[in-house]
Amino acid sequence: MNKVYLVGFMGSGKSAIGKRLSTLLDIPFYDMDAEIVTRTGMTIPQIFETYGEPKFREMETEFLREFPDEFCIIATGGGVAMRAENREIMRQTGLVFYLNSTFRDIWRRVSTDTNRPIVQRSSRGDLEALFLKRKPLYLQSAHIRVETTNRSLNDITQYIGFQVLRLKNG
Repeated sequence: MNKVYLVGFMGSGKSAIGKRLSTLLDIPFYDMDAEIVTRTGMTIPQIFETYGEPKFREMETEFLREFPDEFCIIATGGGVAMRAENREIMRQTGLVFYLNSTFRDIWRRVSTDTNRPIVQRSSRGDLEALFLKRKPLYLQSAHIRVETTNRSLNDITQYIGFQVLRLKNG
């Protein structure tokens, strides 16, 4: 197990926790969406507009297939667990943590975010349906489910850090 993957719905805290975990464990952090933006020279909304969501999902799979084998933290995109191949790659190459949040918490965080194409073109009801559709796939991906409701970023980070060290050294 080299990689530590953080999966969950958009707004569940993958990037915020990933950055903190990187500092705590002193290992590199990669944000999958940011890496795809760097590789393509386009924002996520531009990729969706130019190539469509299926091409973006293929870029996520390519990222997982090609990423170097190193001890690091990767905050995945919210839709990465939708593909069986992605779930398999993550489970085989690392330890997968599912950041389980309530939809109410998610909505509070993402409802005004203009950098999320799905939020911009969906109603609250549509997003909640997507959230409910994806949740079982996050659970399939995960080795460990992390409850985030009523827990601080620091508490969540400390918990995941403890699990990583316990399993890495165990």
